[in-house]
Amino acid sequence: MAEVRLEATQGDITRQRVDAIVNAANSSLLGGGGVDGAIHRAAGRELLEACRQLGGCPTGEARSTPGFRLPARWVIHTVGPVWSGGKRGEPELLASCYRRSLEVADELGIRSVAFPAISTGAYGFPGELAAGIAVNTVRSANTEVELVRLVAFDAETFVLYRKALDNRS
Repeated sequence: MAEVRLEATQGDITRQRVDAIVNAANSSLLGGGGVDGAIHRAAGRELLEACRQLGGCPTGEARSTPGFRLPARWVIHTVGPVWSGGKRGEPELLASCYRRSLEVADELGIRSVAFPAISTGAYGFPGELAAGIAVNTVRSANTEVELVRLVAFDAETFVLYRKALDNRS
């Protein structure tokens, strides 16, 4: 199994030309703010209907739907943890989001995936810690995915991704 090519970019995850994008969803999967709202708006009403059929998703898990009107063929929905100071298993749950998303990607035969900065917006997860978890989890994953793109919405997050990618520990 070849090592995953891992890259960071700044931009709009809904415009990424990859097999799947990951949605930082809430547990209902029925849309929300931030990345979740942007993905639902870009994919169209059909995404909401497909998500209704899934019956929600627990924190740290992942589910998939078609991408509908997105350039990506699939959306992998994962529910990140709300930051509560790090004493309630938040780092492990965040790592599980990345791991489970890659496992779902493997089940679908997906070779390229774009991830947002899961849990760093309204859920308050510290950006530097989240970037490190994202990079380290993807690097250690046993996956057939060939390309993982970490998509930063803003320059600050992009810098955190670059720093995490440069750190080989």
